[in-house]
Amino acid sequence: MNDDYRKALKTQLDEKIYTHSLALEACMGGLYDYFQSNGLLNEDEPPKDDWLLAGLIHDIDYSAEYKEEHPAHTKEVLAKYGLELSNTVHHIVLSHAPDLTGVKPVTKADWSIFCADSLTGLIMAVAYVYPSRKLSDVKVSSVLKRFLKEPKFAAGTRRDEVALCANPNTLDLSLEKFIEICLVSMQGVASDLGL
Repeated sequence: MNDDYRKALKTQLDEKIYTHSLALEACMGGLYDYFQSNGLLNEDEPPKDDWLLAGLIHDIDYSAEYKEEHPAHTKEVLAKYGLELSNTVHHIVLSHAPDLTGVKPVTKADWSIFCADSLTGLIMAVAYVYPSRKLSDVKVSSVLKRFLKEPKFAAGTRRDEVALCANPNTLDLSLEKFIEICLVSMQGVASDLGL
């Protein structure tokens, strides 16, 4: 479904941001599946395809002349490749950076992208310090320990944002469960991530 968007991403972004985008797409799919299978999605939640696409293209304008105003130019960059975005997906994308866009997270899709965005980097960083450099070897307990007890590890991780996953008004998922869902989801696309 998203092949044209992937091609645009590959052209537009450097490799690190591209793999981050694939990782977040996987997390969004895993979170949707978890909520859906447990009857935790409201009727106003967008379909899974919207969650996936938002995760995939959320950083497409994080390059060149648009970087400073990211993610305000998502639709503009996609238009360069003849691609469009629904208002629903655009809202999810904008809600991952509310301080920059003024669009606050509302739905579970919005909160999922907001909380998972920088967690992907920490999970990948844990894999990088393993001798095997394989995501398949990473354990939830290792990610949780680095998250809670080693603030200088993957220091760019916005831990306060990730931790909001546990708030009953956002996702109402324990940090451990949230990490588990994202880790397992990323392990499913490990070959695409080079891990």
